Amino acid sequence: MNNRIKDTFDRKQKGLLNIYFTAGYPTLQATVPLIQAISAAGADLIEIGMPFSDPLADGPVIQQSSTVALQNGMNMRVLFTQLKDVRQSVPETPILLMGYLNPVMQFGVENFCREAAAVGVDGIILPDLPLDDYVAEYQEIFKRHNLRPVFLITPQTAPERIRRIDELTDSFLYLVSGPGTTGGQNTQAEGVQDAYFERIEAMDLRNPRLIGFGIGDKASFQNACKHAEGAIIGSALIRALDGAEDAPAAATRFVQSVLA
Repeated sequence: MNNRIKDTFDRKQKGLLNIYFTAGYPTLQATVPLIQAISAAGADLIEIGMPFSDPLADGPVIQQSSTVALQNGMNMRVLFTQLKDVRQSVPETPILLMGYLNPVMQFGVENFCREAAAVGVDGIILPDLPLDDYVAEYQEIFKRHNLRPVFLITPQTAPERIRRIDELTDSFLYLVSGPGTTGGQNTQAEGVQDAYFERIEAMDLRNPRLIGFGIGDKASFQNACKHAEGAIIGSALIRALDGAEDAPAAATRFVQSVLA
């Protein structure tokens, strides 16, 4: 089966940039123009946030973008309608949906996966989806629709759980850089953080790794890339979009500033 995520990591082994933005922010119709701009600017993967009223893993910047997006009228049905032709203009860049289990369950997991697959989504990130529930209830649905789950690993994640996560996906492992929510300054001492990343690297896992949380500019991106195949940036882009008259142009400038 086609696996754009694996193809991307096979093609480029180092320095991959995954850019996150919230669907429906800063305006309801910004979603597809932002995907096109971010891809054209050089991002290797694109992560689209599905706005939710109680985003547990997200800091204030992404929480606020979710609030605005919901006020703009964004919901799951609108998002899938917007994405229905996106593969005509962005054929190769992997697209992932990131959000929370509650709206997915309300939409219906089978319906959600069917719709996501139909518009060309490659992977799903649901930080509050318990691993056991995924295996017992949703794994077969994901497989049926050729969708790859992405699970989060933190400094506190036990080695046996990391190995289990590695077995359950063929996308990438999302390494949370330290304690806290998205967009915060990373408060972990650098030595502690390095030891965490080195411990994961020494496990010789089969999936590539992307580091997220607290990555916001060229310097932090390049530092993360020393410890993994690449990194994920979200809150810093959202800040760059805040008040921008031309959101795609602002996104282009931001991505280029990270990769310059």
